[in-house]
Amino acid sequence: MQARGLAAGHGARVLFSGLDLVVAPGDVVGLVGVNGAGKSTLLRLLAGVDRPEQGTVAVSPPEATVGYLAQEVERRPGEDVAGHLARRTGVAAAESALSAAAEELAVDAPGADERYAQALERYLSLGAADLAERTDQVLADLGLAVDLELPMTALSGGQAARVGLAALLLSRFDVLLLDEPTNDLDLDGLARLERFVQDCRARGTGTVLVSHDREFLTRTVTTVVELDLAQQHVGVYGGGYESYLAEREVARRHAREAYDEYADTVSGLKERARMQRAWMDAGTRKAVTRQRDNDKIGRNKRVEQTEKQAAKARQTERLIERLPEVAEPRKEWELRYRIQAAPRSSSVVAVARGAVARRGSWTLGPVDLEIDAGDRIGITGPNGAGKTTLLQVLLGREPVVSGAVSLGPSVAVGEVDQARRSLVEDGTVGTVGTVGAVGTSGAAGAASAGGAAGAAGAAGAAGATVLRRFADQVPDWPESEVRTLLAKFGLTADHVLRTPVSLSPGERTRAALALLQARGVNLLVLDEPTNHLDLPAIEQLEAALELYDGTLLLVTHDRRMLEAVRLNRRLHVEHGAVTET
Repeated sequence: MQARGLAAGHGARVLFSGLDLVVAPGDVVGLVGVNGAGKSTLLRLLAGVDRPEQGTVAVSPPEATVGYLAQEVERRPGEDVAGHLARRTGVAAAESALSAAAEELAVDAPGADERYAQALERYLSLGAADLAERTDQVLADLGLAVDLELPMTALSGGQAARVGLAALLLSRFDVLLLDEPTNDLDLDGLARLERFVQDCRARGTGTVLVSHDREFLTRTVTTVVELDLAQQHVGVYGGGYESYLAEREVARRHAREAYDEYADTVSGLKERARMQRAWMDAGTRKAVTRQRDNDKIGRNKRVEQTEKQAAKARQTERLIERLPEVAEPRKEWELRYRIQAAPRSSSVVAVARGAVARRGSWTLGPVDLEIDAGDRIGITGPNGAGKTTLLQVLLGREPVVSGAVSLGPSVAVGEVDQARRSLVEDGTVGTVGTVGAVGTSGAAGAASAGGAAGAAGAAGAAGATVLRRFADQVPDWPESEVRTLLAKFGLTADHVLRTPVSLSPGERTRAALALLQARGVNLLVLDEPTNHLDLPAIEQLEAALELYDGTLLLVTHDRRMLEAVRLNRRLHVEHGAVTET
């Protein structure tokens, strides 16, 4: 795949221009940059979903197949699991083309032989002939026991994510374009995806991917393309992700040094020109005050000196004009914040004694667990094992069928959950486009967090803005302070006057994190907080967690985060059982 001179933007805002990219067989290209830099836009241009404002995209040979996996699994009404897999792997389109070519061949249409041969070759190259057999094996490997005739709209979020991964593992495209394929994957899913990308590289499939999983990037990519929105620059770095980090640091240091040297030179020349102008003005004043002096020689000498100073000043100004201009490196927006700590809670934050929760035929527990003030606990386990349910049980939001659960007094809960649900449109749990819940003190306060979100949604008219819903959470704050805080999290005037559902997943997550800064908490519950955050924001979150001295419950599949965040306990949840490791 070859892209030349690509340009894209939103309105008057330029994302990138003059972008050149070559994807050779076996290349694994990682696209990195802050949220909003244009990574997803670039993938859509490469996939042919959108047309570039300038430039071209071509594949060689022209019949090469290109597969595009968007960020979120598209669940079309009326489409079952089998149909979704056939569509996402390109098999459905290949079958349709083969059928059309066969009909032409049957009536002996001109050129039908060649078109049928091409359609058949495409059908076979995409693995259509054995798709059904391979599907059964892949779904079994993923632990996804669903009927292939089940509508996609009937699947849970976790099931839909695994169907999306299955479509990827079943695909046999010549070029793969993957937009955040690591989102919502557990450690086993990440390992499978890594092996798949490595296999693609071995068999010569070109891959372009966007991911914020640093360990995944380190293990898979061969080239990094950085979309630097602040500098309006596209950088290409060979040698993998770790090499990119080192080269980027050197390049940024050199750029800063070059600008500092340029700025010092310009400042020195301007100061010299100022002094020369000052001497010239002083000479002119003397000539005027002594114009009646009959000493013509002295007068002429003073005029000559004044003219020399003027000439030197002009010469210095020309030197400044002739200096090659060095642009000042513009600093990217950074998410710098601290999680506001509430007064210390009781010595025991939460206790579960023989707690059992059930959802249909699935059971969590019995759970015996005590969480003390200051504990920093990492929680891991496969998708669907019960990690989120465990959090809800501990917070008193999920009823238990036996046993007991209690929160200590003076516990102020702050939560960023997977549903991101406090700035909902209508107050219903699980509404798309919602933002994290922050509770108050004690079991009642924890239980009221979701209720407060629902009340806010019910009270506000449909379409209430982010600013309005955020202000409802912090009623004592003036609007100017709310706007200032949201701006620190990259949510500008344009964002805060939109509805929560219209924000991107990354923007909704940053709004949830902003609530944690606005409200004091001493029990922080983070359920997959890095999903949809860009790399700089993830690093800033890790720094904030290092400074936070309250109790922490962290659910994440981000391997780098588990290493970077200071933890003193680890819990593993699998098959409904909770064990401490």
